[in-house]
Amino acid sequence: MAHENLKRGVFALAAGILVASAAHAGGLERGGYNIDLLFDPSDYAAEATATYVNPQRELKNVRDTNTTSAAFPFNGTGPGAGGGNLNSRPNSVDETESYWVPRVGIKARFGEDVDCMADYSQPWGAHTKPGLNWAGANNNVETKVESDNYAATCSYKFDMGQGQFRLIGGVFYQEVGGFKERLVQDFTGVPPAFGGLRSGIGRLDLQGDGWGWRAGVGYEIPEYAVRASLVYNSAVDLDNLAGTIDLRNARGPASVNFYDVSGFASMPDSLELKVQSGIAPGWVAFGSVKWTDWSQLQVLRFCPPSGGTVAQPCTSLDLLYRDGWTISGGVGHKFNEQWSGAASLTWDRGTSHGYGTQSDTWSLGTGVAYSPTKNVEFRLAGAVGILTSGSSGPVNFNGQVVGDDVSYDYGNDFFGAISTAIKVKF
Repeated sequence: MAHENLKRGVFALAAGILVASAAHAGGLERGGYNIDLLFDPSDYAAEATATYVNPQRELKNVRDTNTTSAAFPFNGTGPGAGGGNLNSRPNSVDETESYWVPRVGIKARFGEDVDCMADYSQPWGAHTKPGLNWAGANNNVETKVESDNYAATCSYKFDMGQGQFRLIGGVFYQEVGGFKERLVQDFTGVPPAFGGLRSGIGRLDLQGDGWGWRAGVGYEIPEYAVRASLVYNSAVDLDNLAGTIDLRNARGPASVNFYDVSGFASMPDSLELKVQSGIAPGWVAFGSVKWTDWSQLQVLRFCPPSGGTVAQPCTSLDLLYRDGWTISGGVGHKFNEQWSGAASLTWDRGTSHGYGTQSDTWSLGTGVAYSPTKNVEFRLAGAVGILTSGSSGPVNFNGQVVGDDVSYDYGNDFFGAISTAIKVKF
């Protein structure tokens, strides 16, 4: 019974700390996938979580390396691909924006052996907003990606040895969308009659959706507060990814300045191993290893129905990600029937390697859980971390040079996160 109470009090807190610690992982990671509620020993449980993340990435030594002045394109297809010579603008800028990550889930047991949960989450996202007043505005003014994920997951368990073995499976539906703005034409100092009233910003909007599935196994020995799970989440193919290019602020009224584009992208598959075990009376150790296939997102090309012309050029989102790895470990302690605490250390391998700002991340997380009754639990977790240093510049990708419009450096920057949760179970 002592170990069962330990499991109830600490395991969910450990999950909350890891969510806070990994909420600014590489690629487009936000909340990721989480099915820990499925393992709750109660017959019924409902949980709501909100995580606030505040990254503080600053770009330094910024240099505009494409000083041509574009008459047409959004990104480098046609005569002149830059927004003009921007090296007179500031060469440092704050890049990142803070954000919230919500999650809501419900779980129910059917008979003695079947547990099912349904949840809403936002697994992917990004938001950078350096603005117009920096030397790299021809690369990015603002970029934002958002997602909505609706999932259903079930498990079937049966006795095996000292514990119980689980077979896990589920499906999820995902919506992904966003936009990117960058400076296409610099109208600074241009008389209004010759276009000076326009901002010169080009904008790409995209929206798509798709289905995915998950499968995994788990093993538990409640007597010793042991749990291990291995879960694979499939890729989500966004076959219908489509949107528009808006150049109305960069072209004259006689130009084709607003048109449809479409393309393809696949949100990554992932594989995660989680292990937890009681190690002493009132103490538990936990850890996880996750691989995410971010390397499938390289150069995403979007074209109009015509296939791309000088009047209606194609564009691309250049990501050049490599696979992500996230490794976490920590310990938790149950002080009494109401209070539990835990701490963890997390390392995330950055997905950028020569292009972009996603370097390795180290974070330290801690949190407390309070259960005023056996049916209600409140959790508060937080994390502080370091976004390690690096630089970005031109990279050769399949014979094509990517990132030749701007170069910059970045140092060791801070990020913080705080997560709150409430769980009701009976």
